[in-house]
Amino acid sequence: MAILARAVYPLHGHGGLERHVADLVRHLIARDVAVTLVTPPDTRGAITREHATTEASPFDDPRCTRLIVPYTTFPGAGRRGTTVLDRSTAYPWFGARAGRAVARLVRAGHIDLVYGHGASALGYARARRRGAAAPLIFNPHGLEEFGATEAPQAFTSWLKRAAYAPLRAAVRACARDADCVIATDRVLQPMVERHLGVAADRVRVVPNAVDLDRADRLAGSEAGRQMRAAAGIATTDVLLLSVGRLEANKGFHLLARALAMLPDGPWRWVLVGDGPYRAAVERAIDAAGVRHRTVLAGRVSDRELHAWYEASDLFVHPTLYEGSSLVTLEAMAHRRAVVATTAGGLPDKVVPGTTGWLVPPGDVAALGTALGEALAQPGRLPAMGRAGRALAQEAFSWPHAVQLLLGVCAELLGEASGRFRLH
Repeated sequence: MAILARAVYPLHGHGGLERHVADLVRHLIARDVAVTLVTPPDTRGAITREHATTEASPFDDPRCTRLIVPYTTFPGAGRRGTTVLDRSTAYPWFGARAGRAVARLVRAGHIDLVYGHGASALGYARARRRGAAAPLIFNPHGLEEFGATEAPQAFTSWLKRAAYAPLRAAVRACARDADCVIATDRVLQPMVERHLGVAADRVRVVPNAVDLDRADRLAGSEAGRQMRAAAGIATTDVLLLSVGRLEANKGFHLLARALAMLPDGPWRWVLVGDGPYRAAVERAIDAAGVRHRTVLAGRVSDRELHAWYEASDLFVHPTLYEGSSLVTLEAMAHRRAVVATTAGGLPDKVVPGTTGWLVPPGDVAALGTALGEALAQPGRLPAMGRAGRALAQEAFSWPHAVQLLLGVCAELLGEASGRFRLH
């Protein structure tokens, strides 16, 4: 199988896509599927020491071959993958080149099936239309360029809509010529069909997943206790945790306002992450008068992140835009109740009254009300956390997701084995 992606952890960053691709490769080769991973050149050099000591790298396995395709960011487009302009110019261009490289491998008989992430599949979609033999599975992920998984008020800029037009065209072209299109959550399937013009019979739901065993290895309850102690957070405090890149669409500035609505009591908020919106988040924290209750942890290692999950009592994800939300799944893996918005695929994960609370994106009053209910009923949180872990195990674990994906592969290839060859 060839997997095309513009980024993979840890070689190109630490985001949800990067982690998803790395975990996908790892779990496919664990099922004895040979993978050719097609990505841009490394942007962080060799695999970091931290990564190497916490888990085996899938790139060192003989069943994984990397094919490097240049990624050229055009003048004025910004750093790769971080701006709308780059995503609408350099990203589709990378996808065109990557797809052509894979088409050559297909013609040579080296690849049985192609799995393309976002516009990385563009070149192979064109080749598939011209008769390339290997089926194409296309995963569009969050559909940010369509505004499909954002709060309505977050996608009103005509300039943003116009800037995303080339990327929307590229993604629709990938979907048009794919044999199968993936929706990462049931709630997102209608959006995939509507925005990409794909008939329901060509869509399959294969969730983005969380590695439960890895979460357990990285941190347990003792690591959480140590993290609390190191941060000076009392064992009697209810610890609210949020994790994410500090950008406007993550909604942390709105969460600060919601926290200001809470009554006095023994609670603290920890925010893990960094990014260009940090100064604005800090201003919102100060304006809300919750600075004395807030810990800005910044960017942390994987072990520290998972220790924070263990240290927390409640995970809060106030996002205005979301695809599938790996951080929410990680919190559920650590048996934490969740307060989140209905953005993206979150309604498939957060079941109101069972695993947590859901509120409309951008609704500060509703967010404050949900947090108030959670703080008023701390005894409910452990049971909700256990229900979240059970749901993650059943529907969002990597063994489950890979089994579903291999079923799709076997369906497309007309085989029962779900295994693929790579010479």
